[in-house]
Amino acid sequence: MAPTVVTGAASGIGAATCAALREQGREPLTVDLHDADINADLGTPEGRQHAVDAVLARSGGVLDGLALCAGLGPHVPDPARIVSVNYFGTVAVLDGLLPALREGEQPAAVVVSSVSSTHVAWDTNPIATAVESGDEPAARAAVAAGGEYRGQLAYAASKNALTVATRRRVAEWGAAGVRLNTVAPGSVDTPLLRAGMDDPRYGQAIREFVAPVARHGTPAEIAAAILYLLGGNAGFVHGAQLVVDGGVDALFRPTTF
Repeated sequence: MAPTVVTGAASGIGAATCAALREQGREPLTVDLHDADINADLGTPEGRQHAVDAVLARSGGVLDGLALCAGLGPHVPDPARIVSVNYFGTVAVLDGLLPALREGEQPAAVVVSSVSSTHVAWDTNPIATAVESGDEPAARAAVAAGGEYRGQLAYAASKNALTVATRRRVAEWGAAGVRLNTVAPGSVDTPLLRAGMDDPRYGQAIREFVAPVARHGTPAEIAAAILYLLGGNAGFVHGAQLVVDGGVDALFRPTTF
């Protein structure tokens, strides 16, 4: 069996996805900043290229799956880096590994987006024009100028752009025989969420918000959704965004879906 690559594998949803794969007898090929099979910074062009090259070398150019879990939350000090990791880093790895996935057996890829992807419309997304042209400096500049809450703007805009990028690839990836979907988690009990709760700008809002299912999700619950989308039971699921958020999106957008 060819490997399944997991980015952001050292913690949170990525670590839970690795654990779920191992429970199925599948050893993941892990990518993260540290403590991974391949240590790489997806926030830089050099780090992205290193990740892709190292995965191709370690896998022999054949992959059965890809779970792109790496991402940054709105609390990080440099909001521009959120765009670089969440959007540009993810898309570079996604596209760079398509040839290897094409060689796999019933291959599939899952991108971890966010329910926040629905909080910004593509027509008003401040980084839309920049990502359309692949202009990373312009996208970074657009969110850096976003005011006090530019971290949340960068997060929602990057996840919206990521979902759009995934959906726009359905024809090419379908023709290549590789299914591609996104998972959109809500509030999940991860180190990223806990760091956000400690942030003076966002912490109170995070703590006070309660989903219709009145708790945070667990990384294992998101990993279960990822493994479903990677597996054969989802063989006709392609270009979908599976929302796993305790009912938040339905609460706020009951007529928009």
